[in-house]
Amino acid sequence: MSDTPFGFGLPPEEPENGDEGRKKDPAGGGKGSGGDPFGFGGLPGGADNPFAAMFGSLNPSDLGAAFQQLGQMLSYEGGPVNWDMAKQIARQTVAQGTSDGTKDASVGPAEKTAVQEAVRLADLWLDQVTSLPSGANTAVAWSRAEWVEATLPAWQQLVDPVAERVGAAMGDVLPEEMQAMAGPLIGMMRSMGGAMFGQQIGQAVGALAGEVVGSTDVGLPLGPAGKAALLPLNIETFGKDLGVPKDEVRLYLALREAAHQRLFAHVPWLRSHLFGAVEGYARGIKVDTSKLEDAVGQLDPTHPEQLQEALQQGMFQPQDTPEQKASLARLETALALVEGWVDAVVHEAAKTRLTSADALRETLRRRRATGGPAEQTFATLIGLELRPRRLRDAARLWASLTDARGMDGRDDLWGHPDMLPTASDLDDPDGFVHREQLDFSELDKMLGEAAERADEDGKDDTDK
Repeated sequence: MSDTPFGFGLPPEEPENGDEGRKKDPAGGGKGSGGDPFGFGGLPGGADNPFAAMFGSLNPSDLGAAFQQLGQMLSYEGGPVNWDMAKQIARQTVAQGTSDGTKDASVGPAEKTAVQEAVRLADLWLDQVTSLPSGANTAVAWSRAEWVEATLPAWQQLVDPVAERVGAAMGDVLPEEMQAMAGPLIGMMRSMGGAMFGQQIGQAVGALAGEVVGSTDVGLPLGPAGKAALLPLNIETFGKDLGVPKDEVRLYLALREAAHQRLFAHVPWLRSHLFGAVEGYARGIKVDTSKLEDAVGQLDPTHPEQLQEALQQGMFQPQDTPEQKASLARLETALALVEGWVDAVVHEAAKTRLTSADALRETLRRRRATGGPAEQTFATLIGLELRPRRLRDAARLWASLTDARGMDGRDDLWGHPDMLPTASDLDDPDGFVHREQLDFSELDKMLGEAAERADEDGKDDTDK
């Protein structure tokens, strides 16, 4: 579990020379402390809080816009996250570019065509190694800003349940008889809480936009259904020092994107299964309100930044519960199975066609092991750390299933969630591969026939 699963840890102290401090930051990329994409230490402009982010330079020409933004923060009356602010911060983060100086840019016609051709070829190769048909109706090439726009709805579905539970604590810390009198203060706290989450999510999504190479890098379908998407700028950065031809890098990543699309398009329960695990975790969050009560008692309405200081001290550190642990275990296993299946089928499709297939596969595995987008996002957001060992175990299990049952027998396991391997099966893949499986299709057929007979018997009784 992450020590600061919501990214509210104290940011590192920066030297007076902000530029010099940023140059020494090994994380780079505008992230928070310790490379935490949800931390407050790396807000746009190197600010430690949203107010410094707005007023840092105190340029008179910018004061009007800054005060307008402050008013929006304090008057926000929406859900647990200020998504307008999240979008704004994410776009600002993208506009600043990454630590290596790479700036976002619109995708040109040639790059769009290259992506479309790569996805088309990838689907032809995948047809030979999986029984799941193509899941991509279209193939698109996104800029980083377009990735932000396209994935925000999915982030909202992921984050809102967690933020909702945390935000509810803001109204529960006072005795019921005092809540009416403290209404304006509670309202301001909730508005600020929504703004703080908006800052966090915006910074995280903006940072991820500088790293991801497609719409499924975190193992979830973040983009619109049926749309395979790649980011040419990030693909170029990814393959820069690999010594692999650019076309091969693009094609290998197109294989991964197209494989994810097949899985999410033709396993209808999978998306709700994954997102439901996050919601299940959120329902089990227990907020330590003692620090929040102290903060409410000392909060000066004329200094709303005090609320952020309290947030940074970890007042919302969630407590482990059996329900949360079960939800995290379910999510971790499901994500490992998804990534393991994609890894296995892509390797099968690419190993005889791309000379660099093994090298690219290992590069992606190392990328996950050292903290790629998936690990950073989930470890920070909900305390989940994807273990590379589980991903390798899952890939080996799917490969063994292919050898033992063929691709049809392997892919049939996605027909029902109860047919999938469990966490213990990843520890004993041979036992699972050779275990007799229940045929849920036959069971459904038997239940349907029984229901039809019951209906006919009921009609006969009515006729009599």
